[in-house]
Amino acid sequence: MSNKNLVPEAKEKMKQFKMDAANQVGVNLKQGYNGDLTSRQAGSVGGQMVKKMIKSYEESMK
Repeated sequence: MSNKNLVPEAKEKMKQFKMDAANQVGVNLKQGYNGDLTSRQAGSVGGQMVKKMIKSYEESMK
């Protein structure tokens, strides 16, 4: 799987989406490198992003 955005214009929106998700789970992300995060912290951010995407998709199906 690639880490590239299919829509290059969405890059900034995805960064903001990730920052919002991190704030919601109490993880302090920095701009740029965040390799010092624990696996648990990174997983929490990713999990929150997936939850938000699923919720958005379900709401669009109504």
